[in-house]
Amino acid sequence: MNDSAMTSANTTHRVDGMNFYTRKWVRPEDLNANGSLFGGSLLKWIDEEAAIYAIIQLGSHSVVTKLISEINFVASARQGDLIEMGLVATRFGNTSLTMRAQVRNMITRKSILSIDRIVFVSVGEAGQPDPHGYSSITYERDRMPVV
Repeated sequence: MNDSAMTSANTTHRVDGMNFYTRKWVRPEDLNANGSLFGGSLLKWIDEEAAIYAIIQLGSHSVVTKLISEINFVASARQGDLIEMGLVATRFGNTSLTMRAQVRNMITRKSILSIDRIVFVSVGEAGQPDPHGYSSITYERDRMPVV
């Protein structure tokens, strides 16, 4: 791969402030009875990606999903399609992080779904909400927890 192709492949695409970091290939095990992407598979991927995003933003491995708001499926994907998942932090609470999610089909260029609010909470050893101390998005790895 030449340098310009590598640069292009590593570029983060932004749409409406959204960072598209994760891409998934729709495989046979991800399909429903209609032969399209099973919503449960997609929601699992989103929850996992949101957890990773929360860990980086809050600087802690101890985060839990608190809320996922209404999910608006507007299109689907088929076997072999490539999808992109994007997240952006929209609010930092004392113990929480709220984000917005969008998923799009790279093949058809259509939006698959949007979620207005996904809330993660930082928790302490006892599983209770724990203040995280952050109020802004980071694009650096400096908050990544060290084990």
